[in-house]
Amino acid sequence: MTTEPLQKPRQIEALHDRAMDDLRFIRKTMERAGAFTAVSGWGQVLAGVSALAAGLVASRQSTTEGWLASWLAAAVLAFVVSAVTSQRKARAAGESLFSAPGRKFLLSFVPALVVGALLTAYFYRAGSIAGLPGTWLLVYGTAVVAGGAFSVRVVPVMGVCFMVVGAVALFSPPDWGNLCMAVGFGGIHIVFGLIIARGYGG
Repeated sequence: MTTEPLQKPRQIEALHDRAMDDLRFIRKTMERAGAFTAVSGWGQVLAGVSALAAGLVASRQSTTEGWLASWLAAAVLAFVVSAVTSQRKARAAGESLFSAPGRKFLLSFVPALVVGALLTAYFYRAGSIAGLPGTWLLVYGTAVVAGGAFSVRVVPVMGVCFMVVGAVALFSPPDWGNLCMAVGFGGIHIVFGLIIARGYGG
């Protein structure tokens, strides 16, 4: 008679603990399966604007080093802007850039960029930068497609567009290279940035 009242609280406590364990498991599973939604549309727009400015500045350079420096400066600026705006978007949504989807995005995105940096050094040492615009656009597009597999649906589409413009640049006359860069890194970033900003929360 005296043991039944004691058993019920213990049973309730055990059920509560089990329910909390189940909730933790479900939350972790959903986090792993979720998409990386912190890609900032407005960050992409700003990156595109900086690329258009870089294209204008680069077209007026009389040396290979000046042209290369113009685009590399724009790339660094775009990276910083994208990182800061994505961090703000993630924070506003109560998420982390380094959640499971975020880590998958970065691990898929970064390797292609490393390849691009190595190819840039190779082409520069070889004294031939004519192939850089097509290479940069193709490598960046590949990175966006790979990372976009863990993001919202429009991101890999953006990557494919970069690859198409990169292919055009690769097989076009060298004089088209700077224009293709402006169309790709400028125009595509702006168009898809607006789509992401309006359709995916900023």
